[in-house]
Amino acid sequence: MAQLIQNLFTAGGTELDVTTRTALEKAAEHSLSRLWHGYTSMREDFASPVGAQRQLDRAAALFTDVPQVSASDGDDPARIEALIRTAGEEIQRRYGDNDFGRDRLNRAERADAGIGEISKRQYNKRFRLLRRMEAKLARVVHEQRRREVTMTGKGALARTLPYELFAADPDTAAFIAYLTARAHMRSVFTNGKQRRPYDEIADALFRRLRDRPERTNWYALAHAHPTAEVLGQVADDDLKRLLVHWNQVLREVAGLLEDAWNRSRLERHSMIVRPGNDSSTWNQAAQAWSTARAHWFALLTELGEETILDRFCPGKVPRLMAADVAYWHRKTRGGLHPDTYVWAELPLPWEVLRGERECPRSLVEAACARNGVDPVAGGWTGPRPAAKAVRFIRTPELVHGVAVRDPLMASALRSAGVFSGRNKREAAGEWL
Repeated sequence: MAQLIQNLFTAGGTELDVTTRTALEKAAEHSLSRLWHGYTSMREDFASPVGAQRQLDRAAALFTDVPQVSASDGDDPARIEALIRTAGEEIQRRYGDNDFGRDRLNRAERADAGIGEISKRQYNKRFRLLRRMEAKLARVVHEQRRREVTMTGKGALARTLPYELFAADPDTAAFIAYLTARAHMRSVFTNGKQRRPYDEIADALFRRLRDRPERTNWYALAHAHPTAEVLGQVADDDLKRLLVHWNQVLREVAGLLEDAWNRSRLERHSMIVRPGNDSSTWNQAAQAWSTARAHWFALLTELGEETILDRFCPGKVPRLMAADVAYWHRKTRGGLHPDTYVWAELPLPWEVLRGERECPRSLVEAACARNGVDPVAGGWTGPRPAAKAVRFIRTPELVHGVAVRDPLMASALRSAGVFSGRNKREAAGEWL
């Protein structure tokens, strides 16, 4: 990303100050375009769900009213549903009628419906396909939703910025792009804190924005970096627009959390993952909740509406922790993070959002006091203080969170299942 930003400034003829030029060069020297192999074992985009292309192709072969469609249609839930409904009309099946024993038509009913020429075997084949397609559609919708939640948890609302708004000011665009790229980095296997995205390069880029506030696009910046300094430059109507957006995100993420909670009851007092827990969905949603909640708190404070928290102050949501990390944490740090105990004492966030349970600021403060947590510094009852810039560290090659120096070795280790927690296997032939 630093290399791309350098290219942007060069193409625009922008004269950089020494500090910014030095900072960008420090990061850009590790760019893939400058390395002799130009290769990384890391995924360069968020994984996309597998669409329904295969099922749609099969439907086109079995149903005369279903046309051959493009590959992109398999990723479009509305298009998939429309084709399922079209195919269902051909065998007189209503959308959602999926009970194999109750909803199928017998021979007489098929004759009355005008499809008596279809044999029982062929009818059942089509009925089963449509039932599987509805289940596939539900999975596609869920996985697309989870991908969006993951991106929001990592990069806040940067992904929602229209290109025209993002690109209106090159310096603003450079800062948002760099900060978002750093925020998208994978988590490392550690018993300490994860790397902070706001590093010395981000700080150098932000100083350029601070030095020329009249040109900076503060509203775009607030989508990704909601500090008091940034929000103080944004009009109240725009702040309210962002607040409404984050309210919607909170409710959507709360639904994902509740679904994961109901499907696999978690060990709330330790938050250690157990067999059968959907830790991926929970952790992705928990990170999105933390991001949305932090932005929501910051916006309320800037609008002068923090008194709302006296009545309505939903708590933080911790991530599930692997048992080996929990043991490591206990051995080196003496126990679980105190936030885990605070979380265990408070009402569940989706119950608070629905109004089923009350969670005022006083309740959160009391739980923090009992567990030795500072409610302000810990972000329980207000926005966290602005982060200080950390030292730049190049993006490591990770294999299940473990840093590996060489990208080719990282690919071979991943192929062999090393560090996965599962049985090892022979690496793919290309790495032997």
